[in-house]
Amino acid sequence: MYIVIVGAGDIGTPLIDIATRGGNEVVVIERDEERAERASRQFDCLVLNDDATTKETLQDAGADRADALISTTDQDATNIMVCLLAQELDVPDIVSVVHNPEHMSVFRQIGVNTMQNPQHLIAEYLYRAVKRPSIVDFMRIGDQAEVFEITVEENAPITGKTLQEANEEGLVGGDTLIVAVERSDDEGPITPRGSTRIRPGDLLTVYSAEGATPEVTDVFGHPEDHS
Repeated sequence: MYIVIVGAGDIGTPLIDIATRGGNEVVVIERDEERAERASRQFDCLVLNDDATTKETLQDAGADRADALISTTDQDATNIMVCLLAQELDVPDIVSVVHNPEHMSVFRQIGVNTMQNPQHLIAEYLYRAVKRPSIVDFMRIGDQAEVFEITVEENAPITGKTLQEANEEGLVGGDTLIVAVERSDDEGPITPRGSTRIRPGDLLTVYSAEGATPEVTDVFGHPEDHS
């Protein structure tokens, strides 16, 4: 892919690293001279020390032939302008960081894919790691629903039951679904079926419409999440 990345700061730098290591053709636009020089030394890609809010700069970066543009600056106004110019240049996929939640609607109105304030997401992840230590990883969907990974304990209510039995007993099903099962003695995830029996130590990927509430995590043997 040909990717234009705007910004080589705290968000843009790891993104550049991932994109270049992934074998993509990457062009970076960074207004700050020191950041631009650092990115140029660190990564195997073209770095332009210029203002991405001008159409000429985006054209110099080859945005008119890019597969995607990602704007990562710390100013929502700058990101909006960059995205609007990218649309004029017919960039197929345009993504932007959004720092102020009140600006999300603006990005949606102009048809840009967004990632909400990453600092807030990191803070939420760290808080979750302390508050719910049993949850290995999680992703929020909408305002309440979550997909998370959790390990099944020996004394869990679901241990030893098939998914059909767990559903009949009201442990899962409805608003709580097990979408993948991983075991140390198996290669790759197991596609859950009614006959799949849950064992201690299973790493489950769970969807919960109510989120990872204590009532949900109790099913997998983690009453400490009530604390």
